[in-house]
Amino acid sequence: MSDARPRLGGLLTREPRVVTAGVGVLAEALAQQAVPVEAVDWRPAPEESLPALNAVLGDPRRAEANARAVGRMLSARPHLVDVRPASEVLGLEPGAFLHAGPPLEWDRASGPMRGALMGAMLLEGLAGTPEEAERALARGAATLEPCHRHGTVGPMAGVVSPSMWMLVVEDAEHGGTACCSLNEGLGKVLRYGAYGPEVLERLRWMGAVLGPLLRDAVRRHGPIDLVALIAQALQMGDELHNRNRAATSLLVRELGADLVAADAPRAHVAEVFRFVAGNDHFFLNASMAAAKAAADAARDVPGSTLVVAMARNGTDFGIQVSGTGDRWFTGPAQVPDGLYLGSYGPADANPDIGDSAITETAGMGGFALAAAPAIVRFVGGEVPDAVAATRRMYEITLAEHPALQIPLLSFRGTPAGVDVTRVVRTGILPVIDTGIAGREPGVGQVGAGLVSPPARVFADALAALAAAVRPGPA
Repeated sequence: MSDARPRLGGLLTREPRVVTAGVGVLAEALAQQAVPVEAVDWRPAPEESLPALNAVLGDPRRAEANARAVGRMLSARPHLVDVRPASEVLGLEPGAFLHAGPPLEWDRASGPMRGALMGAMLLEGLAGTPEEAERALARGAATLEPCHRHGTVGPMAGVVSPSMWMLVVEDAEHGGTACCSLNEGLGKVLRYGAYGPEVLERLRWMGAVLGPLLRDAVRRHGPIDLVALIAQALQMGDELHNRNRAATSLLVRELGADLVAADAPRAHVAEVFRFVAGNDHFFLNASMAAAKAAADAARDVPGSTLVVAMARNGTDFGIQVSGTGDRWFTGPAQVPDGLYLGSYGPADANPDIGDSAITETAGMGGFALAAAPAIVRFVGGEVPDAVAATRRMYEITLAEHPALQIPLLSFRGTPAGVDVTRVVRTGILPVIDTGIAGREPGVGQVGAGLVSPPARVFADALAALAAAVRPGPA
């Protein structure tokens, strides 16, 4: 009997399929000969990181520690349970402010961070004019601490002052609590560094009307399962960082009857509905608090290389890792690449700012771009770019989220759980979609786009993890 199988598996009888990796000379030569070629963006790990990488990869605790940490992150069940002033839920005293990102002092604060802090001084009655607020902050009249230190996250500048109302989220599975302020909307708002009269008027209305009405509605309704809302919103075209239109609508539907039933003037109820209807980003702060609760559940697992926080203060980009406690690894924040409003351009942009990258940390935002094709109209690029971005993130994450699924990828779970070793080994950096703040205090939002962390923060975290590896038996 003759062997009918083609010789060499048919290699010599059909068109070649070529995949190249690393140096591009071969791919370029083939392309010049009209040979289809797929170039893989691969490079070896930096030589200076190899000793640390080998030590961490050889740590016998790593596999079990990462399974435990990412398992806790993905099994978290964050529920919105209350809305309360920061003075109550966080114990903030007059003159105490929280901010986004790693620790920061006034003298290193960027323009939007300074603008937001000045606005908070005016809001709290600690200064009468912006100039007076700036002088007071410069001489140390306020205490500044990171939101993350208090189980809290804040978008953009992330400034939280005692009178601001907070969303209170509890993890029904692991018992943790996370908070986030209420969303002001886009444009000239405090979180983008604006502090004009219209900004303060809106914040005072939020404190007098919006916060109390939401508190009463949430308490009347009972705990709201945020993962269920987020999962549904992903099916409807949100990625839960720069696009929250579906999630905001779902939250309003959930709370609508309880808002109407509130013991409040009808005019106030109507104001709340109009405000939320005109603010597609309203749910962002709830998704941030949910992601914070999930990421915090994965903290403090010895030997774990899982990233549990990515945050920016407008000056520094910082990460925290499960196996290294509360230590920050920081590098210079980058200017996002994106689309600008009106006549603004890159020269007007501040480096990236905000705690909202907690959404990417937990498998949303930039990691779920493939779920939100419309987002490319807001941050730039084409639909295939969004899909490609999500596919790349699977290369640097430990798991796929079982509840957060992407229809365009045949309902594959979003990539979740950034692994320090995979980032260093592949050279692939997390993709974050973000707003862009003007670099000068008071300007507000100037655009939106995509940004990545500086690579050095992952190399530094890897070195710290390697230093903590216990030598095995001789």
